Amino acid sequence: MKTAHDLVAAAKKEIQEVALTEADTAIKAADLLLDVRDADEYRNSHIPGAVNVSRGMLEFKFTNDPAFENRQMNIVLYCKNSGRSALSAKALKEMGYLHVQSIEGGFDAWVEAGKDIAKPELPTFE
Repeated sequence: MKTAHDLVAAAKKEIQEVALTEADTAIKAADLLLDVRDADEYRNSHIPGAVNVSRGMLEFKFTNDPAFENRQMNIVLYCKNSGRSALSAKALKEMGYLHVQSIEGGFDAWVEAGKDIAKPELPTFE
């Protein structure tokens, strides 16, 4: 019986991970920066310019939204620590997307490296 860790390890053998040191360059060249964390994680903070499609809705959203029809677009994706993004990258590859990269270490590594993040501005009630 396989564990989630086993599935992630297998996915990482089939996908392209981009090192954190090369992530800025990959993001600049991307047509889509995709955050596959849950919506509440994304709302808390995310990489600037990222679009959120949670891992659980990924295949459905990419199947049904015309904005994602182009299988040639360059996609860079990330999650908290790269497990969900590895599974997502593998799924997109299986769906025919040709240029998909996952950021190694995910959002946690991004934050730890001191890179810019976007945080929502909450209204004040004074």
